[in-house]
Amino acid sequence: MLEAKDIKFLIVHCSDTPDQEDIGALEIHKMHLGFGWEGIGYHKIIRRDGKIENGRPEYWIGAHVYGKNTQSLGVCLIGKNSFSKKQLDSLEKILRNWKKIYKNTVILGHKDAIPTKKTCPNFDIKSWCVLRGIN
Repeated sequence: MLEAKDIKFLIVHCSDTPDQEDIGALEIHKMHLGFGWEGIGYHKIIRRDGKIENGRPEYWIGAHVYGKNTQSLGVCLIGKNSFSKKQLDSLEKILRNWKKIYKNTVILGHKDAIPTKKTCPNFDIKSWCVLRGIN
């Protein structure tokens, strides 16, 4: 069980799917079950139109960043290289809400959270947070 006091990181991901393809939590859930996981690994999904879908409950340890799942929540933007204004507005909403609840957390992109070959979320989340005034 993931407790609020244990959450130290908010990790931003992308689905690494074609930008024109709109999938959601159900499709990711099925994909992750196919990997042998206990279902969707992310806590929130942001679809191409900006709609926010729930994944795992926040008290359930995620399966989204190896070695940091017991200390983090994960949000996944659908797409790969180009994210809509609505998606980024929804990302800001989620991160601001989580920062109110989990006050001393650090926001990281997946690529910044652990040594990995992945480039997810394919933009500089730290700079983006500075521009949006999210700390």
